[in-house]
Amino acid sequence: MAPGNRKNPQRSVASESTYSLMEFTRDFPDDETCLRWLWTTRYAPDGEHAYCPRCEADRAFHRYETKQQRQSWTCTTCSLHIHPTAGTIFHKSSTALHLWFYAMYLMTSTRCGISAKQLERELGVTYKTAWRMFTLIRNELMGPDNDLTLRGQVEMDEMYVGGKPRLADKAGFGKDPAGRQSAAIRWAREKKTPVFGMAERPGRTWVDGRKTPVRHRPGRIVAHVVPKNPQAAIVGAIDNHVDPETVVYTDDARIYDRLAKDGWDHRTINHSEGVYVMGDVHTSTIEGFWSLVKRGISGTHHAVSPKWLQGYLNEYVWRYNHRDDGRAQFLTLLLRSAEPTA
Repeated sequence: MAPGNRKNPQRSVASESTYSLMEFTRDFPDDETCLRWLWTTRYAPDGEHAYCPRCEADRAFHRYETKQQRQSWTCTTCSLHIHPTAGTIFHKSSTALHLWFYAMYLMTSTRCGISAKQLERELGVTYKTAWRMFTLIRNELMGPDNDLTLRGQVEMDEMYVGGKPRLADKAGFGKDPAGRQSAAIRWAREKKTPVFGMAERPGRTWVDGRKTPVRHRPGRIVAHVVPKNPQAAIVGAIDNHVDPETVVYTDDARIYDRLAKDGWDHRTINHSEGVYVMGDVHTSTIEGFWSLVKRGISGTHHAVSPKWLQGYLNEYVWRYNHRDDGRAQFLTLLLRSAEPTA
Protein backbone atom coordinates (compact mmCIF):
# COMPACT_ATOMS: atom_id res chain seq x y z
CA MET A 1 0.00 0.00 0.00
CA ALA A 2 1.34 3.42 -0.96
CA PRO A 3 2.02 5.78 1.93
CA GLY A 4 -0.65 8.41 2.54
CA ASN A 5 -0.19 12.15 2.68
CA ARG A 6 -0.20 13.05 6.37
CA LYS A 7 -0.89 16.70 5.53
CA ASN A 8 -3.96 15.79 3.49
CA PRO A 9 -5.45 12.55 4.88
CA GLN A 10 -8.10 10.80 2.80
CA ARG A 11 -10.79 8.32 3.76
CA SER A 12 -9.85 4.80 2.71
CA VAL A 13 -11.94 3.23 -0.04
CA ALA A 14 -12.14 0.10 2.12
CA SER A 15 -13.78 2.04 4.96
CA GLU A 16 -17.50 1.52 5.57
CA SER A 17 -17.79 5.19 6.53
CA THR A 18 -19.45 7.55 4.07
CA TYR A 19 -18.40 10.70 5.91
CA SER A 20 -15.35 10.64 8.17
CA LEU A 21 -14.06 12.99 10.86
CA MET A 22 -11.42 14.26 8.41
CA GLU A 23 -14.14 15.36 6.01
CA PHE A 24 -16.16 16.97 8.79
CA THR A 25 -13.21 19.05 10.03
CA ARG A 26 -12.41 20.07 6.46
CA ASP A 27 -15.99 21.11 5.60
CA PHE A 28 -16.82 22.77 8.95
CA PRO A 29 -13.59 23.94 10.58
CA ASP A 30 -15.16 26.67 12.74
CA ASP A 31 -18.39 28.35 13.83
CA GLU A 32 -18.21 30.98 11.10
CA THR A 33 -18.26 28.32 8.40
CA CYS A 34 -21.29 26.65 10.00
CA LEU A 35 -23.20 29.96 10.17
CA ARG A 36 -22.46 30.79 6.54
CA TRP A 37 -23.53 27.29 5.48
CA LEU A 38 -26.86 27.83 7.25
CA TRP A 39 -27.31 31.23 5.59
CA THR A 40 -26.58 30.00 2.07
CA THR A 41 -28.66 26.83 2.49
CA ARG A 42 -31.75 28.56 3.89
CA TYR A 43 -31.81 31.93 2.13
CA ALA A 44 -28.97 32.87 -0.23
CA PRO A 45 -27.42 30.18 -2.45
CA ASP A 46 -24.92 32.72 -3.80
CA GLY A 47 -24.24 34.12 -0.31
CA GLU A 48 -25.33 37.67 -1.18
CA HIS A 49 -28.87 37.77 -2.62
CA ALA A 50 -32.01 36.53 -0.85
CA TYR A 51 -35.74 37.12 -0.89
CA CYS A 52 -36.76 40.06 1.34
CA PRO A 53 -40.27 39.65 2.84
CA ARG A 54 -40.56 43.38 3.43
CA CYS A 55 -39.53 44.39 -0.10
CA GLU A 56 -41.26 41.31 -1.56
CA ALA A 57 -38.38 40.91 -3.98
CA ASP A 58 -34.86 39.51 -4.22
CA ARG A 59 -32.42 41.94 -2.65
CA ALA A 60 -28.74 42.13 -1.79
CA PHE A 61 -27.96 41.34 1.85
CA HIS A 62 -24.88 42.31 3.82
CA ARG A 63 -23.61 41.11 7.14
CA TYR A 64 -22.41 43.84 9.47
CA GLU A 65 -20.19 43.35 12.46
CA THR A 66 -22.15 43.40 15.73
CA LYS A 67 -21.47 42.72 19.37
CA GLN A 68 -24.52 40.51 19.85
CA GLN A 69 -24.09 36.74 19.58
CA ARG A 70 -27.13 36.26 17.37
CA GLN A 71 -25.74 37.16 13.95
CA SER A 72 -27.90 38.39 11.09
CA TRP A 73 -27.80 39.56 7.48
CA THR A 74 -29.33 42.96 6.61
CA CYS A 75 -31.23 43.96 3.48
CA THR A 76 -29.34 46.81 1.84
CA THR A 77 -32.62 48.34 0.63
CA CYS A 78 -34.97 48.32 3.66
CA SER A 79 -32.57 47.27 6.47
CA LEU A 80 -34.60 44.15 7.35
CA HIS A 81 -32.62 41.70 9.50
CA ILE A 82 -32.73 37.98 8.70
CA HIS A 83 -31.34 35.56 11.26
CA PRO A 84 -30.28 32.18 9.78
CA THR A 85 -30.92 30.29 13.04
CA ALA A 86 -34.47 31.62 13.56
CA GLY A 87 -37.13 28.91 13.55
CA THR A 88 -34.63 26.03 13.61
CA ILE A 89 -33.43 23.87 16.50
CA PHE A 90 -30.61 26.41 16.91
CA HIS A 91 -33.09 29.21 17.68
CA LYS A 92 -32.10 31.22 20.79
CA SER A 93 -29.28 28.78 21.55
CA SER A 94 -26.06 30.24 22.90
CA THR A 95 -24.19 27.01 22.08
CA ALA A 96 -21.84 27.35 19.13
CA LEU A 97 -23.14 26.04 15.80
CA HIS A 98 -19.87 24.17 15.43
CA LEU A 99 -20.76 22.11 18.51
CA TRP A 100 -24.30 21.52 17.23
CA PHE A 101 -22.94 20.24 13.92
CA TYR A 102 -20.44 17.99 15.67
CA ALA A 103 -23.18 16.56 17.91
CA MET A 104 -25.18 15.63 14.79
CA TYR A 105 -22.08 14.08 13.27
CA LEU A 106 -21.54 11.91 16.37
CA MET A 107 -25.17 10.75 16.39
CA THR A 108 -25.02 9.66 12.76
CA SER A 109 -21.59 8.02 12.85
CA THR A 110 -22.48 5.31 15.38
CA ARG A 111 -24.89 2.38 15.24
CA CYS A 112 -25.70 2.10 18.94
CA GLY A 113 -25.96 5.80 19.74
CA ILE A 114 -24.04 8.06 22.08
CA SER A 115 -25.09 9.19 25.54
CA ALA A 116 -25.55 12.78 26.69
CA LYS A 117 -22.81 12.23 29.28
CA GLN A 118 -20.38 11.28 26.53
CA LEU A 119 -21.42 14.32 24.50
CA GLU A 120 -20.83 16.46 27.58
CA ARG A 121 -17.26 15.17 27.72
CA GLU A 122 -16.71 15.48 23.95
CA LEU A 123 -17.96 19.08 23.65
CA GLY A 124 -17.03 20.47 27.04
CA VAL A 125 -20.60 21.64 27.74
CA THR A 126 -22.84 21.00 30.74
CA TYR A 127 -24.93 17.84 30.94
CA LYS A 128 -28.09 19.95 30.75
CA THR A 129 -26.91 21.47 27.47
CA ALA A 130 -25.87 18.10 26.02
CA TRP A 131 -29.20 16.52 26.99
CA ARG A 132 -31.16 19.40 25.45
CA MET A 133 -29.19 19.15 22.21
CA PHE A 134 -29.83 15.42 21.92
CA THR A 135 -33.52 15.77 22.75
CA LEU A 136 -34.06 18.42 20.07
CA ILE A 137 -32.15 16.44 17.45
CA ARG A 138 -34.06 13.23 18.23
CA ASN A 139 -37.54 14.74 18.43
CA GLU A 140 -37.30 17.49 15.80
CA LEU A 141 -34.91 16.12 13.18
CA MET A 142 -35.33 12.36 13.64
CA GLY A 143 -39.06 12.35 14.32
CA PRO A 144 -41.25 9.59 12.87
CA ASP A 145 -42.43 9.81 9.28
CA ASN A 146 -46.21 9.72 9.63
CA ASP A 147 -46.64 9.35 5.86
CA LEU A 148 -44.39 6.28 5.56
CA THR A 149 -46.14 3.27 3.97
CA LEU A 150 -44.66 -0.23 4.23
CA ARG A 151 -45.21 -2.59 1.30
CA GLY A 152 -44.38 -6.08 0.10
CA GLN A 153 -43.63 -8.27 3.11
CA VAL A 154 -43.88 -6.74 6.59
CA GLU A 155 -42.92 -8.36 9.89
CA MET A 156 -44.57 -7.25 13.13
CA ASP A 157 -43.52 -7.84 16.70
CA GLU A 158 -43.62 -6.27 20.14
CA MET A 159 -40.93 -5.92 22.78
CA TYR A 160 -40.79 -4.68 26.36
CA VAL A 161 -38.25 -2.15 27.65
CA GLY A 162 -37.40 -1.99 31.34
CA GLY A 163 -35.39 -3.45 34.17
CA LYS A 164 -34.85 -7.09 35.07
CA PRO A 165 -36.96 -8.91 37.68
CA ARG A 166 -35.61 -8.99 41.22
CA LEU A 167 -34.90 -12.21 43.10
CA ALA A 168 -38.24 -11.96 44.89
CA ASP A 169 -40.02 -11.70 41.54
CA LYS A 170 -38.16 -14.73 40.17
CA ALA A 171 -39.06 -16.72 43.27
CA GLY A 172 -42.71 -15.95 42.61
CA PHE A 173 -42.44 -17.19 39.03
CA GLY A 174 -41.86 -20.75 40.29
CA LYS A 175 -45.04 -20.67 42.37
CA ASP A 176 -47.26 -19.57 39.52
CA PRO A 177 -49.64 -22.38 38.47
CA ALA A 178 -49.35 -21.33 34.81
CA GLY A 179 -45.58 -21.95 34.82
CA ARG A 180 -42.44 -19.86 35.04
CA GLN A 181 -42.48 -18.69 31.43
CA SER A 182 -46.07 -17.46 31.58
CA ALA A 183 -45.39 -15.74 34.89
CA ALA A 184 -42.30 -14.00 33.48
CA ILE A 185 -44.23 -12.79 30.43
CA ARG A 186 -47.05 -11.48 32.60
CA TRP A 187 -44.52 -9.69 34.85
CA ALA A 188 -42.90 -8.00 31.83
CA ARG A 189 -46.26 -6.78 30.54
CA GLU A 190 -47.10 -5.29 33.93
CA LYS A 191 -43.73 -3.72 34.80
CA LYS A 192 -42.12 -2.83 31.47
CA THR A 193 -42.98 -0.41 28.67
CA PRO A 194 -44.40 -2.09 25.55
CA VAL A 195 -43.12 -1.13 22.11
CA PHE A 196 -44.64 -2.21 18.79
CA GLY A 197 -42.67 -2.32 15.58
CA MET A 198 -43.11 -3.18 11.91
CA ALA A 199 -40.22 -4.05 9.59
CA GLU A 200 -40.50 -4.01 5.81
CA ARG A 201 -38.35 -6.69 4.25
CA PRO A 202 -35.90 -5.42 1.61
CA GLY A 203 -37.07 -5.79 -1.97
CA ARG A 204 -34.89 -8.31 -3.84
CA THR A 205 -34.70 -9.34 -7.49
CA TRP A 206 -32.98 -12.37 -8.98
CA VAL A 207 -30.60 -11.52 -11.82
CA ASP A 208 -29.28 -14.04 -14.32
CA GLY A 209 -25.71 -15.07 -13.59
CA ARG A 210 -25.78 -14.10 -9.92
CA LYS A 211 -25.95 -16.60 -7.07
CA THR A 212 -27.67 -14.16 -4.71
CA PRO A 213 -30.58 -11.74 -5.32
CA VAL A 214 -29.94 -8.03 -5.83
CA ARG A 215 -31.58 -5.68 -3.33
CA HIS A 216 -33.43 -2.89 -5.14
CA ARG A 217 -35.34 -1.43 -2.16
CA PRO A 218 -34.05 -1.14 1.42
CA GLY A 219 -36.44 -2.26 4.12
CA ARG A 220 -37.79 0.34 6.52
CA ILE A 221 -38.94 0.34 10.13
CA VAL A 222 -41.81 1.89 12.09
CA ALA A 223 -41.73 1.70 15.91
CA HIS A 224 -44.03 3.22 18.52
CA VAL A 225 -44.44 3.08 22.29
CA VAL A 226 -47.91 1.63 22.92
CA PRO A 227 -50.12 1.45 26.04
CA LYS A 228 -50.32 -1.55 28.37
CA ASN A 229 -53.34 -2.83 26.44
CA PRO A 230 -51.93 -2.35 22.93
CA GLN A 231 -54.64 -3.92 20.76
CA ALA A 232 -56.23 -0.67 19.54
CA ALA A 233 -52.87 1.12 19.13
CA ILE A 234 -51.44 -1.78 17.11
CA VAL A 235 -54.46 -1.94 14.79
CA GLY A 236 -54.26 1.83 14.26
CA ALA A 237 -50.52 1.69 13.47
CA ILE A 238 -51.07 -1.11 10.95
CA ASP A 239 -53.89 0.77 9.22
CA ASN A 240 -51.79 3.96 9.02
CA HIS A 241 -48.49 2.52 7.80
CA VAL A 242 -49.11 -0.78 5.96
CA ASP A 243 -50.37 -1.13 2.39
CA PRO A 244 -53.52 -3.31 2.17
CA GLU A 245 -51.84 -5.66 -0.36
CA THR A 246 -48.99 -6.45 2.05
CA VAL A 247 -48.23 -9.92 3.39
CA VAL A 248 -47.99 -9.69 7.19
CA TYR A 249 -45.76 -11.95 9.33
CA THR A 250 -46.12 -12.19 13.12
CA ASP A 251 -45.60 -14.62 15.96
CA ASP A 252 -48.51 -16.43 17.60
CA ALA A 253 -49.33 -13.73 20.16
CA ARG A 254 -53.07 -13.34 20.64
CA ILE A 255 -53.04 -9.61 19.88
CA TYR A 256 -52.61 -10.51 16.19
CA ASP A 257 -55.58 -12.91 16.03
CA ARG A 258 -57.90 -10.37 14.43
CA LEU A 259 -55.58 -9.50 11.50
CA ALA A 260 -56.94 -12.29 9.31
CA LYS A 261 -60.50 -11.32 10.24
CA ASP A 262 -59.77 -7.74 9.16
CA GLY A 263 -58.74 -8.96 5.70
CA TRP A 264 -54.94 -9.03 6.00
CA ASP A 265 -52.85 -11.77 4.37
CA HIS A 266 -51.54 -12.99 7.74
CA ARG A 267 -48.80 -15.62 8.17
CA THR A 268 -47.93 -16.86 11.68
CA ILE A 269 -44.82 -18.50 13.12
CA ASN A 270 -45.42 -20.46 16.34
CA HIS A 271 -42.78 -19.25 18.76
CA SER A 272 -44.63 -20.92 21.64
CA GLU A 273 -43.83 -24.31 20.08
CA GLY A 274 -40.16 -23.49 19.58
CA VAL A 275 -40.50 -22.84 15.83
CA TYR A 276 -38.75 -19.66 14.64
CA VAL A 277 -38.34 -20.12 10.88
CA MET A 278 -40.51 -22.02 8.42
CA GLY A 279 -39.64 -21.15 4.84
CA ASP A 280 -40.14 -17.41 4.45
CA VAL A 281 -42.35 -17.21 7.53
CA HIS A 282 -40.32 -15.60 10.33
CA THR A 283 -39.89 -12.36 12.25
CA SER A 284 -36.08 -12.28 12.23
CA THR A 285 -35.84 -8.82 10.63
CA ILE A 286 -37.77 -6.95 13.31
CA GLU A 287 -36.18 -9.05 16.06
CA GLY A 288 -32.75 -8.10 14.76
CA PHE A 289 -33.74 -4.45 15.02
CA TRP A 290 -35.01 -4.99 18.57
CA SER A 291 -31.62 -6.50 19.44
CA LEU A 292 -29.88 -3.38 18.12
CA VAL A 293 -32.16 -1.11 20.19
CA LYS A 294 -31.78 -3.15 23.37
CA ARG A 295 -28.00 -3.35 23.07
CA GLY A 296 -27.87 0.39 22.53
CA ILE A 297 -30.07 1.17 25.52
CA SER A 298 -28.35 -1.24 27.91
CA GLY A 299 -24.80 -0.59 26.70
CA THR A 300 -24.87 3.14 25.94
CA HIS A 301 -27.71 4.70 27.92
CA HIS A 302 -28.11 1.99 30.62
CA ALA A 303 -31.72 3.03 31.33
CA VAL A 304 -34.46 5.02 29.58
CA SER A 305 -37.64 6.27 31.21
CA PRO A 306 -41.00 5.62 29.50
CA LYS A 307 -41.48 9.39 29.08
CA TRP A 308 -38.48 9.74 26.73
CA LEU A 309 -38.40 6.25 25.20
CA GLN A 310 -40.12 7.32 21.97
CA GLY A 311 -37.36 9.84 21.29
CA TYR A 312 -34.68 7.15 21.59
CA LEU A 313 -36.72 4.88 19.29
CA ASN A 314 -36.91 7.72 16.75
CA GLU A 315 -33.11 7.90 16.69
CA TYR A 316 -32.62 4.17 16.06
CA VAL A 317 -35.43 4.03 13.48
CA TRP A 318 -34.05 7.07 11.63
CA ARG A 319 -30.56 5.60 11.40
CA TYR A 320 -31.96 2.25 10.20
CA ASN A 321 -34.20 3.82 7.55
CA HIS A 322 -31.36 6.00 6.18
CA ARG A 323 -28.63 3.34 6.28
CA ASP A 324 -28.61 2.94 2.49
CA ASP A 325 -28.98 6.57 1.46
CA GLY A 326 -26.87 7.70 -1.45
CA ARG A 327 -25.29 10.38 0.75
CA ALA A 328 -23.94 10.36 4.28
CA GLN A 329 -26.46 10.31 7.11
CA PHE A 330 -24.82 13.39 8.58
CA LEU A 331 -25.50 15.42 5.43
CA THR A 332 -29.12 14.25 5.39
CA LEU A 333 -29.60 15.29 9.00
CA LEU A 334 -27.79 18.58 8.42
CA LEU A 335 -30.11 19.53 5.57
CA ARG A 336 -33.08 18.70 7.79
CA SER A 337 -31.71 21.03 10.49
CA ALA A 338 -31.90 23.96 8.03
CA GLU A 339 -35.68 23.54 7.79
CA PRO A 340 -38.03 25.30 10.22
CA THR A 341 -39.26 23.17 13.11
CA ALA A 342 -42.95 22.56 13.68
